[in-house]
Amino acid sequence: MRKHKPKPRILLPDPRYSDPMVTQFVNNLMWQGKKSTAFSLFYGAMDLVSERLKQDEHQVWKKALNNAMPQVEVKARRVGGATFQIPQEIRAKRKVSIGMKWLIRFARERSGKGFAEKLAAEIIAASKGEGAAVKRKEDTHRMAEANRAFAHFRV
Repeated sequence: MRKHKPKPRILLPDPRYSDPMVTQFVNNLMWQGKKSTAFSLFYGAMDLVSERLKQDEHQVWKKALNNAMPQVEVKARRVGGATFQIPQEIRAKRKVSIGMKWLIRFARERSGKGFAEKLAAEIIAASKGEGAAVKRKEDTHRMAEANRAFAHFRV
């Protein structure tokens, strides 16, 4: 184990919404260090969201992220030769990063033309409580609920 925790990096707020969470989302979205490309894709998706829903796109994105964030997860643990899935609560920062990564991953897997379109569609779906990212969250919660009997094995 490491001797001390690394200092958390402070993220600068993004230019449009002045929100460091947006910067974190764009950092997860980025490929090969192309941050300006990632920002343009994200902002393009946000423009599509506001165009389609006629609502504040930043609020819709926050709601989508909230709907995609899991509260619990299962971790595999070996006890006496058997492997058990043990439900555990997730700390706040991990919840956020998992939610972001799921939104991005399932947006990439969506069918559609152009990534901004796909991301906008996934954000809209997640804000309504549907879509693949929200389904993944529900599946994770269901699995944790099913394995609640093994919670006493928690580390």
